[in-house]
Amino acid sequence: MSTAVVIEQCGLGIAIARFIDYKLALNRGYRTEAAALRLLERALGGEACVDLRTITPAMVEAFLTSRPRHRPRSYNHLLGVSRRFFDWAVLQRLIERNPAANLPLRRGHAHRPYLFEVEEIRRLLVLARALPDRPKAPHRGLVYETMFALLYSLGLRVGELCRLQRSDVDLQHSILTIRQSKFGKSRLVPFGPRLADRIERYMEQRFGDPPGPDAPLFSFTARGCVSTNAVTQTFHTLWPRLALVIPPGVSAPRLHDLRHSFAVGTLLRWYREGIDPNTRLLHLSTFLGHVSPTSTAVYLTITDQLLREADTRFRSHSLPRIGIGALP
Repeated sequence: MSTAVVIEQCGLGIAIARFIDYKLALNRGYRTEAAALRLLERALGGEACVDLRTITPAMVEAFLTSRPRHRPRSYNHLLGVSRRFFDWAVLQRLIERNPAANLPLRRGHAHRPYLFEVEEIRRLLVLARALPDRPKAPHRGLVYETMFALLYSLGLRVGELCRLQRSDVDLQHSILTIRQSKFGKSRLVPFGPRLADRIERYMEQRFGDPPGPDAPLFSFTARGCVSTNAVTQTFHTLWPRLALVIPPGVSAPRLHDLRHSFAVGTLLRWYREGIDPNTRLLHLSTFLGHVSPTSTAVYLTITDQLLREADTRFRSHSLPRIGIGALP
């Protein structure tokens, strides 16, 4: 005997408020998504839409197409937020079916990140160190040089780097503490002796006397840490001066590409050192602050160098075992 599912009557505005509260209770940074849902609420009637069950796929599609979202990524983000809200509403038995489930995504050109070579990063650091001071930005070159070095060497997110405090740096054990990052997660990030020397020199030159434990590690004034926008803008000012040769199909460099470069460079180094990457992907995922290796796979862009190393690994391990001679 089947049991009928009871669908609760609920207004759209009330449901959205409950969904946002649910996300915030999970310690999720949900500001952008909440704003998108408020757009959906206003477009579809808000509290006037007494019964959430009256919302149809045509109504959701009309809302999406009415928004000035010309870039596929922006449109797809709005669609994704709407889908997740309606999925939650189905689980809460507010509606029977997700009205956004079958709406198509917009397809755009896949972004292929620019992967920086070590020599290119060295040149970037030289340019950063030469940045002149400003009245409200003393030690500007030293600050940005060190920040770019950490972004590339440790694969940090720029927000994680900007929020670092003096107490997050343990020079004795060569460990950074990353607090309350994406999804509210924290983690420990070890670093090597050369990076330890760089950080120690930076602190001596930047602060002189040791700052308080709550002082921002990267700051220009007493007002607070360097903003992520400032770091991004400075990067976009500097990279064109590197005269980079951007391969076909690769987008112009972004600051986040330093994180991509770290991930691919780590994988390439494992191949060259004879380490099986399959046994280390969980380590890399943890280091980057991902919840699973599936998230890390997005950063592992396949390059010619990686293909050559993988081919060399295959030839040296697989072919002798099956009795095949060296291929030409």
